[in-house]
Amino acid sequence: MTELPLDAFYDLTQVGEVAVSPTGDRVAFTTTEYDADADEPVGSLFVAAADGSRDPHRLTRVSGASAPAWSPDGDRLAFLAARDEDAERRVGRDDGDDEDNGEGDEDPEDAPANGGNGDEEPTQQVWAFDLALGGDATQITDFEEGAKEFDWGPDGERLVVAARDPTDAEQAYLDGRKEGEPVETERLQHKLDGVGYTDTVRTYLHVVDADTGEAERLDDAHGGGAYQDLSGLQPNWGANDRIAFTSCREDEPDDTLVRDVFTIAPDGTGLRKLTDGDRSANAPVWSPDGDRLAFLGGDPVNWCIPTQVYLYEDGEYASLTAELDRTVARGGAPVWADDGTLYCLFADEARTRLMRVDASGDAVEAETARDGDGHAAERVFEAQGDDRAMAGFDLSADGERAAVVLSHPNDGQDVYGVDAADLDADHEDDAASLTRLSEVNVDLTDEYAMPESKRIEWESDGETISGIVYHDPDVDLSDGDHPLVVAIHGGPISYDEPVFSFDHAALTSRGYVVLRPNYRGGSSYGREFAEALRGQWGTHEVTDIANGVADVIERGWVDDERVFGYGFSYGGIAQGFLVTQEPDLFTAAAPEHGIYDLRSAYGTDDSHIWMENEYGLPWENPEGIDASSSITDIGDVETPLLVTAGQEDWRCPPSQSEQLYVAAKKQGVEARLVLYEDEHHNIGTPDRAIHRLEEVTAWYARHDPAVDDPDADDPHGREDEE
Repeated sequence: MTELPLDAFYDLTQVGEVAVSPTGDRVAFTTTEYDADADEPVGSLFVAAADGSRDPHRLTRVSGASAPAWSPDGDRLAFLAARDEDAERRVGRDDGDDEDNGEGDEDPEDAPANGGNGDEEPTQQVWAFDLALGGDATQITDFEEGAKEFDWGPDGERLVVAARDPTDAEQAYLDGRKEGEPVETERLQHKLDGVGYTDTVRTYLHVVDADTGEAERLDDAHGGGAYQDLSGLQPNWGANDRIAFTSCREDEPDDTLVRDVFTIAPDGTGLRKLTDGDRSANAPVWSPDGDRLAFLGGDPVNWCIPTQVYLYEDGEYASLTAELDRTVARGGAPVWADDGTLYCLFADEARTRLMRVDASGDAVEAETARDGDGHAAERVFEAQGDDRAMAGFDLSADGERAAVVLSHPNDGQDVYGVDAADLDADHEDDAASLTRLSEVNVDLTDEYAMPESKRIEWESDGETISGIVYHDPDVDLSDGDHPLVVAIHGGPISYDEPVFSFDHAALTSRGYVVLRPNYRGGSSYGREFAEALRGQWGTHEVTDIANGVADVIERGWVDDERVFGYGFSYGGIAQGFLVTQEPDLFTAAAPEHGIYDLRSAYGTDDSHIWMENEYGLPWENPEGIDASSSITDIGDVETPLLVTAGQEDWRCPPSQSEQLYVAAKKQGVEARLVLYEDEHHNIGTPDRAIHRLEEVTAWYARHDPAVDDPDADDPHGREDEE
């Protein structure tokens, strides 16, 4: 087999958001590509003909692009980007008087962008292409702190934009922070992963003229809440000329996950609160006629309870999917097909799949009349199959044409167009209109063998557990001498399904079989399955994963002396439990960005609300918290550990990984610590993504009894430390 070079990561393209034009003739989508010279990801914006008659057309090449949104007439395509300021912005929207450009004035080409930021990086603003007239994108907004989110108004002449608006005192503090002055805060939620230390600056909605850029702040439409800087206000402007958004207005907004739905008129009057502080509400979307509002609602205390689709109408709201016992998929949001029908992506038995939701009739009557079979939500688009995941969905305003993002382990992740009528097709062969619109990784998939995958099941404590197995197409699993990598998903409220993954291909092309177990505590199998781990980490998932390893060994697929682990976030946490409770399971393990001591994590991470909701406060439940901390059993560890962390990871602070590393080293266990400076709860740059894979594969080779020269392919050329 031919190994996939790790530096081929630079050639990887990942499809992101997708947006169908109002008439369904075009599909906009974003991609993430990687600039090797600048060592950074770059977002790009494309437009494709929805029928596949033309190759996708690239609209942007530099400075990133996200959140594409079509104007109601379909002539303009707006998006968010941090680009150099529009030349028209620099010299003013009007030509101005001659005296404004007189001798001695600053050359407009030298004028600082974005309100005088000088040499600073440009802030994110709303830009738009006029696809009827052609030409480059023009800048619409010019907020000092940048634009966060936006939506088109129904007239296509205005937008609603979320942007931070500091007071003079707050601006002075922000300026001082840029110069290295101290962090000063009285907020309980004092930091957020990917955001940094929080402040008191409010984010407001503004109504912006799409032609002039003039903005009017809506004083009553502001954000709030512990995770405001991550969730946003999520504005949606309806045909009824009301703007819906989410915010937290509780007495202690930093101490709750409650978010409510509000609406306001575009002139800033008539603020209304639609929900009662009983939900963590997200993604409000008006029906086409503007009479009703759909939104997602999660339980603000118990995140194991499935997130549901709710409908607000005539002063009341109710769940449309309560009987389903399945949670909305990560990134899912309601999409209206017509005034009585919604589509939404759900997590359903280790599949991200499309469901059609009946939104007709009175919301409360719909809930009380629902039978136990959950007929409000209907599983559709069986043409997706079991061997690929749906990573995105959108529908044209007329409800006739859809776009889906499908991810297949050996065929890539790409955008497809399909007629809405074919969403009822039982098989891909019956979906005649299903058309592939992009092939963003065809060079990779043509040159290198991508993994094959299969779904498997095994018994664990009387429960049936599922998983995905990946292997190189040239590998005969029945040989039984293959090394195994157990790749553990995070969350734990998450799940695994067959997807296109550079990591998987890198491992399988090097001879590894990859097992991704859907252990208890994850999602997609209902509330009871998810709640198995609630308040008792380090129990059922350990049993399920260990039994999954035993199962693939019993099948004769892998060598029981060549079993390796990796996993990120809760995948790292689970490895902490596995190496302390099952010390003979892994030949070597690579816990990444995890938590191993819940007591010391409290207050040093950004998740104090989640912790209290699940375990209570550390000083009130020390026994329960210690029981769910693998560091308390670290004396039993024997497995060589490659421990990685992000220096600015506030979800799973680096001190957690340092504790695990030092405790292992203290006992003479072979261990290695990799700390990525300036990195959050992810690996953001291509150089670091490649370095991570180099480290993981070198660590496995170093401890693989079947590898004669483990340092031969070690990029660092290191010697064994022990």
